[in-house]
Amino acid sequence: MSMTLAVPVTVSIARRVDPGRASEMVAWMRAGTALAEAFPGFLGAGWVQSGPGSPEWHMLYRFADAETLHRWEESPQRHWWLSSAQGIVEHTRVERRTGIEGWFDRPLEHSVDRVEPAPPASPPRWKQAVTIWLAFFPLSLTATVLTSRFLDAVPLAARVLLMTLCLTPLMTYLVLPRITRALHWWLHGQRAPWRDA
Repeated sequence: MSMTLAVPVTVSIARRVDPGRASEMVAWMRAGTALAEAFPGFLGAGWVQSGPGSPEWHMLYRFADAETLHRWEESPQRHWWLSSAQGIVEHTRVERRTGIEGWFDRPLEHSVDRVEPAPPASPPRWKQAVTIWLAFFPLSLTATVLTSRFLDAVPLAARVLLMTLCLTPLMTYLVLPRITRALHWWLHGQRAPWRDA
């Protein structure tokens, strides 16, 4: 009998909204996250505006596997939440990724009126490793200094457990998405943005 290993799925959605309605957009995304948090398998969510005054926003949410993601996406709660933003928010792109490499892949646009292109190649693994190290090293160093200073009496195994419980979500949902966005040009062999200025 074969067992299928559940693989977490990250969904990335690009949305456009009038920059003058940014506060409504944030409130709407917070409401969606609060609804998703009640669903089994929810692992986290986040969003970022492309730049100050930009109409484009990017939202990520992650579920433990395709089945729990499907339950959320087909739920009446999500359908109600999406309908509450009609006329305010435009959905421009949806991507699904599995595993840590999902943070590094280029966006793949989906269209209903044409055949979807094959996904472009991921960056070289050595670049992925360097990017992960750049995100992990300062977090690990800071956590080590803080735990040795304030939790010195706590046994080593308990300190490491506490550190990994704190650092894993920080890495996955905060630091790694931002550093991969900042280094996108390098990861994909593009010209440095400051050279175009």
